[in-house]
Amino acid sequence: MSNADFALPIDAVLPEVISALRETGRVVLQAPPGAGKTTRVPLAMLDARLTHGRILMLEPRRLAARAAAARMAESLGEETGQTVGFRVRGASAVSKNTRIEVVTEGILTRMLQDNPDLPGVGAVIFDEFHERSLNADLGLALCLEVAGALRDDLLLVAMSATLDAAPVAALMAAPIVTSEGRSFEVVPRWLDKPMGKQRLENAVADLTLRALAEAPGSALVFLPGEGEIRRVEALLRSTLPSDCTLAPLFGALDFKAQQAAIAPVRSGRKVVLATSIAETSLTIEGIRIVIDAGRSRRALFDPASGMSRLVTERVTRAEATQRAGRAGRVEAGVAYKLWTRGEEGALAAFPPAEIEEGDLTGFALELALWGAQAEELSFVTPPHPGRLAEAQAVLRMLGALDDTGRITDHGRKLAKLPLHPRLAHMVARGGPRAPLLAALLAERDPMRGAPVDLSLRMDALAGKRTAAAPHAPTLARIKAEAKRLGRMTKGDGPDALGVLAALAYPDRIGLRRKGDAPRYVLSGGKGAVLPEADPMAGARLLVATDLDG
Repeated sequence: MSNADFALPIDAVLPEVISALRETGRVVLQAPPGAGKTTRVPLAMLDARLTHGRILMLEPRRLAARAAAARMAESLGEETGQTVGFRVRGASAVSKNTRIEVVTEGILTRMLQDNPDLPGVGAVIFDEFHERSLNADLGLALCLEVAGALRDDLLLVAMSATLDAAPVAALMAAPIVTSEGRSFEVVPRWLDKPMGKQRLENAVADLTLRALAEAPGSALVFLPGEGEIRRVEALLRSTLPSDCTLAPLFGALDFKAQQAAIAPVRSGRKVVLATSIAETSLTIEGIRIVIDAGRSRRALFDPASGMSRLVTERVTRAEATQRAGRAGRVEAGVAYKLWTRGEEGALAAFPPAEIEEGDLTGFALELALWGAQAEELSFVTPPHPGRLAEAQAVLRMLGALDDTGRITDHGRKLAKLPLHPRLAHMVARGGPRAPLLAALLAERDPMRGAPVDLSLRMDALAGKRTAAAPHAPTLARIKAEAKRLGRMTKGDGPDALGVLAALAYPDRIGLRRKGDAPRYVLSGGKGAVLPEADPMAGARLLVATDLDG
């Protein structure tokens, strides 16, 4: 069916992939960045008529899901939503004729929980499985159980450029197919000596200017987060060559701005400043240069505080390989690395799976809803029993599990809300302002650096306080999500801000200790300290919705 008029390296192994699926119903596919697996494999499966059902392909991010669907639809000469569609949180383009549906990982979990036999679905493809999100690991475990008990005809594919394939293949009882080729050569360039004490943003800006002077084409610069992107953007704004356009790309940007970042420039060159959102499944036209700052940001669950916090870490070799591969998607390219060749040998091979370091509360709720113990399912990396027990204790505190560990009716309601169970509990039991507060707490703080009082943020969302221009897109996104949540709940409970926060965090109600310093003992037994200059520092009681460890 595909009318693509150019060859990609993955094409050479597509017959082997199809053969493996015909023989075993499962396959693990390894292919380097730029090989074409994301767009070619689903279409090849459709062409081969392996199934009469829809082909679901999971992507770790909404932008990647929409972009993959658009590229496949374009290759068929169709609009998105016809043969190829997508479904992500808050947006979809599907029709009765859709045969390939690209979805984000959480959507598969909901589909499985609602209808375990996946009616109308013939195949599930786990793209970029190396990212090992909780939803991907859980989705694969549930699919394996469904295939074993209800759907022996369900086809399963795991794909990645940098996956440690052997454990996944053993779990799936699947053959491994490897594509060795890549579209274009990428030449690596390391620093001659370690970076030293130079500030990361300055070093990245200097390296970007050097790269643009040495190599042709547009550039993709990998940075750990929005803050670093904005600072590098400010440094480059007045120093870039006149033919260069700057474009930020990170998850909190609105979709139009993300689209602008990945769209080809009409003339001149583009410099895209991106987080790891651009590591996988995105093709940015004209990119021939990658500059890698060598840092990534991930959520790390801290058992001491009982909360997740973002940490900035060195990239792994697998992540560096993914990033460098972006330079060889459409032409030969160069990958500049902000570390020496010797330092590369000290990098870890793979990043940890989210099941090893992430918050397991939502995961534990999904297990309870499925009606299974973790040891009864097949995971590439099983969850740590102690950390899973801590998550289950939180669910019991919220009334989502009973004393025997079974899910309650309230827990079933929480599982239907697209929120962390704490915030879902607040929305389910709270008043009209609960959806807005939940949407705010689910987002990265739109007023970082401001006093900690949540009422300041709620006032900005309600239009009672003027927010700085950079906060406007985040505030708009929070309000849109709050409206969506509001349609899913009654909102007839208590509405005072402190009471709502206490519903979500009953173990983090803080009582000020005696003494001059603003130190608090939390109801769960832990402690917290406020900056002395914060206006909330004199409060006798408060709720700690966020702790920085």
